[in-house]
Amino acid sequence: MVSLKLQKRLASSVLKCGKNRVWLDPNEANEISMANSRKSVKKLVKDGLVIRKPEKIHSRDRVRRYLEAKRKGRHSGVGKRRGTRDARLPQKMIWMRRMRVLRRLLVKYRDSKKIDKHLYHVLYMKAKGNGFKNKRTLMEHIIKLRTEKTREKTLAEQAESRRQKAKSAKSRKQEAREQRFKALVSGEKSA
Repeated sequence: MVSLKLQKRLASSVLKCGKNRVWLDPNEANEISMANSRKSVKKLVKDGLVIRKPEKIHSRDRVRRYLEAKRKGRHSGVGKRRGTRDARLPQKMIWMRRMRVLRRLLVKYRDSKKIDKHLYHVLYMKAKGNGFKNKRTLMEHIIKLRTEKTREKTLAEQAESRRQKAKSAKSRKQEAREQRFKALVSGEKSA
């Protein structure tokens, strides 16, 4: 068996690939061994005695199936976890998401005139101070405040109307008293 080390090296250089991807025809070993220059190797390539083998296929099918399963929530049990809970999903990220949701809601409510700027500021600071667990609790709080406000308003209106009623009744009584007094005085004068 002839050594074709030189030919393989030259062929890999000519074909622009690694030595492992060069195929030399075993039946034509003697002819190939005569080639000792790049030019002669190029001729062998042209004749089909030296071929560049195709790249080996590295299938991603298994990886795709694995990732699809992971999207469904598989392969993420206790045994598969390497980082701490905080490394996997930091508390800061959770906090930022929550703050953005709450602040977005507050801005939306302020723009749609559901809350005024003063209440907005109060609620903003309360949200910043970890006053609301989630969006639902904030909405419930706002609804509660609004119902309280309307209730206070109606109560104030009722109290005011009662005051006005009492005032008018008092003035009527006063007028009646004065009329009676005048009648008495005029009755005494005539007598």
